[in-house]
Amino acid sequence: MTEKQNLFDYNEESIRSLDWREHIRLRPGMYIGKLGDGSSSDDGIYVLLKEVIDNCIDEYTMGYGKSIDITIENKQATVRDYGRGIPLGKVVDVVSKINTGAKYDSKAFQKSVGLNGVGTKAVNALCSYFKVSSIRDKKAKTAEFERGALIKEHKETKSDEPNGTEVSFIPDEKIFKNFHFVHEYLDNQLWNYCYLNAGLVINLNGKKYLSKNGLLDLLQRKTNQEEIRYPIILLKGEDIEVALTHENQYGEEYYSFVNGQYTTQGGTHLSAFREALVKTIREFYKKDYDAADIRGSICAAISVRVQEPVFESQTKTKLGSQSIAEGGQSMRNFVGDFMMKELDNYLHRNPEVADAMKKRIEQNEKERKELSGIRKLANERAKKANLHNKKLRDCRFHLNDEPSGKDKEKILEKQRESSIFITEGDSASGSITKARSVETQAVFSLRGKPLNCFGLTKKVVYENEEFNLLQHALNIEDSYEHLRYNNIIIATDADVDGMHIRLLLMTFFLQFFPDLVKNGHVYILETPLFRVRNKQETIYCYDEAEKNAAVKKLGAKPEITRFKGLGEISPDEFARFIGPDIRLQPVMIMPETHIQHLLEYYMGKNTSERQEFIIDNLKVELDLVAN
Repeated sequence: MTEKQNLFDYNEESIRSLDWREHIRLRPGMYIGKLGDGSSSDDGIYVLLKEVIDNCIDEYTMGYGKSIDITIENKQATVRDYGRGIPLGKVVDVVSKINTGAKYDSKAFQKSVGLNGVGTKAVNALCSYFKVSSIRDKKAKTAEFERGALIKEHKETKSDEPNGTEVSFIPDEKIFKNFHFVHEYLDNQLWNYCYLNAGLVINLNGKKYLSKNGLLDLLQRKTNQEEIRYPIILLKGEDIEVALTHENQYGEEYYSFVNGQYTTQGGTHLSAFREALVKTIREFYKKDYDAADIRGSICAAISVRVQEPVFESQTKTKLGSQSIAEGGQSMRNFVGDFMMKELDNYLHRNPEVADAMKKRIEQNEKERKELSGIRKLANERAKKANLHNKKLRDCRFHLNDEPSGKDKEKILEKQRESSIFITEGDSASGSITKARSVETQAVFSLRGKPLNCFGLTKKVVYENEEFNLLQHALNIEDSYEHLRYNNIIIATDADVDGMHIRLLLMTFFLQFFPDLVKNGHVYILETPLFRVRNKQETIYCYDEAEKNAAVKKLGAKPEITRFKGLGEISPDEFARFIGPDIRLQPVMIMPETHIQHLLEYYMGKNTSERQEFIIDNLKVELDLVAN
């Protein structure tokens, strides 16, 4: 038998059994989605925290404990609830034996988030250190683990602390490389828990989170009260809550939740809501408005409670349940009946709101009709421009591929990885194109500096060739729902011109496609400023401090190269910076930030104000350098 034949032998020795820890660590994406370093809101470290907090929320939902204390110091997170506490005899089993938990008993956890007994086990397996303590009826039990393996089981002791569970963990840096917790993501994560559980108090490093009005508070935080067209509508029913309003900006903005879980990718409940909204509005105004006109500029939130929800993955970001309970009403009818009754009643009782909503819808209709001819011409121009050959180096995988079948988890993982680099010039796009992963990374090349589109209408997106081709590359000319790539990465040179292009692109997205920014799709690529090397070692440095440290480490006058442009970085080197260790800086807009005010300040005509701001901050920088 040849060596080649041996490679394809299939016998008893080919079969391998993995224990639960090995499987989770080998295939972490199946349990927590993408890994990441914390620069994205759906990175694994936030999922680990979520899995622990979810158990606390379930206790609160069942009526046990009114607060949760969270401490994050350096890279260790500690979560303490004041629920019933894990039964002491099962403390070890609950966090280390797969498919073990109380949530299989629907009487104990009627409408829980976690139902499959995996959550804290995945956290345990993916952490270099994991500690769980339960206090119950004046007794305490503690166990410590390392990468899922029990290293110390403490004996039961007496305790005067209130009942509850405390979990401390440190994500494993072998898996989550160079990770860090971003406060803004933690802030949003905890606020969402509070909006969904009015009255719950969460404390993070001394900061208190509390919502008294649920989804009403959420939309008040997510919208600018000066810009909404009418007061936020809040509708409540059994196992469902909805809040909505229309704004002045473009796009549709939704926040959907199931049993307290933020379903970032929506699902059957959100689809049912969007459909029900259109149907209810058409019947109320007795006019067959286009669905896009009804939903354009909307900001809405929906929360439902479902018995034994079915999600499309372990990370629970998309609901797949077709009904609200086994043998119960369909999700579509449940949400549809609620909206048809409650929203219709609200609009009849509040004619001034109904009138304001009607004006917003008809404004959308007018703008759409004015753009229809221009859009048709723009689509024809995009086809003639041969986009995929001249401007876009596409990848093989696209975000809008529908995951299904046995490879569903792999497809979901590729969805999360799918990226497009927006860069300027042939040399930079050429380097990235040669270095990229053809499977999941695309490259779009700009020609010169984009137009400053602040204050312009969406008409310019179709009339300007660069903007028109860019929106076609992203596949967002009709709807944000059809976005082709999960990560939109602005990759510009580290000089004044590069910074200017970066600013102009961010203005474009914030002005016309704010949903892309608000939902965490837009990033800035960080590339090294310096290469410090001698004959033995090469170190890439992202700032002056790293450069100085590298010089000190290598000693004996190493060679120092300052990268002025992306085109100066060879494809072989570039592969290091856009691979698994890619550094991305998320473009984030805090809920309290008013986008139009922000753009007016930085991109408007208030030159003297900006000059004063730059001069004042330059003085601060010089003082810091001098000291």
